[in-house]
Amino acid sequence: MKEGPSPPSPMLRIPLSDPDLTEEELDAVESVLRSPEVSGGTLVERWEKEFAAWVGRKHAIAVASGTIGLWLALRALGIGPGDRVILSGYSWHQIGQAIVLCGAEAVFADIDYWSGALSPERVAGAMVEGVRAILAGNTLGHPAPWKELRQLAEERGLLLLEDSTEALGSRYGDRRTGAFGRVAVFDFSQPGALVSGEGGMVVTDDEDLAARIRYVRSRSRGERFSLIATKEACLHAPPGNLAAALGLVQLRRIEPILERRRVVEAWYFQQMKSFEGIKDPYVSPDASEVHWFLYPIHLGTRFTRSSRDAILEDLAQAQIEASAYCQPLHLQW
Repeated sequence: MKEGPSPPSPMLRIPLSDPDLTEEELDAVESVLRSPEVSGGTLVERWEKEFAAWVGRKHAIAVASGTIGLWLALRALGIGPGDRVILSGYSWHQIGQAIVLCGAEAVFADIDYWSGALSPERVAGAMVEGVRAILAGNTLGHPAPWKELRQLAEERGLLLLEDSTEALGSRYGDRRTGAFGRVAVFDFSQPGALVSGEGGMVVTDDEDLAARIRYVRSRSRGERFSLIATKEACLHAPPGNLAAALGLVQLRRIEPILERRRVVEAWYFQQMKSFEGIKDPYVSPDASEVHWFLYPIHLGTRFTRSSRDAILEDLAQAQIEASAYCQPLHLQW
């Protein structure tokens, strides 16, 4: 194995997100800019096909963002006003907003303290009238407990949806994340491992569902004179060929990208071991491979919120960018 990059100099600013881009990405984007097809087209279709194969799903639908992808999936599944979706509050606000945008209501359930993922026991306790779906995320890269969540969803007759934005390449058992929900959603904006500027992907094995998502995502040029195409409004939210060009190269380079991130994780792990009360990331027995979205650490119970903020300030003074993971969604609603 080739040696990894040298550890960064302590005199240099360390950003929270530093995309892994090469001349290959620059050449791909330049090629699109010199072509007659900058908007969506053949590159987008190729990106969808290759991403579906890599995740291990039958269908992939490229979208303008993960939020839009989730909204399209919810709409295609018939979730709307009067319906409720159970999700974790330990997530980004864009996830909950997709539920609100389709007219449904978010119901928050608590997480497993160590993995950060949605707790099946807490989901069971959050069941209320009108719940149609469980939306679980692979939080910060750690896979959710999919076996237990799937069993719960089947027992209650609920849809199981997956947010895999933060866990590109992680595995639960022998399958990559993105392979467990009726649909799974990815977002490719920073700070993920695969960056296409903006954009996302919805993956599923359901051919009819994939067709419905495509139908509400966009219309082809060939349908511009069709009366049938105007019967249901579409969002027109595909990515362009520029995003697809970036995404294709990044996907083809994803294994070395993930390997480089593992090297950086190892540096952090060695440093974290020397701090009392600060815990390195937990990995459950069912998580056969974890690729962290950002390197997470747990502060023990001796740390208050003010002491956490003081640590963030000290890191900023040292030119190291860090952040609290999120403001829990149930405190924002």
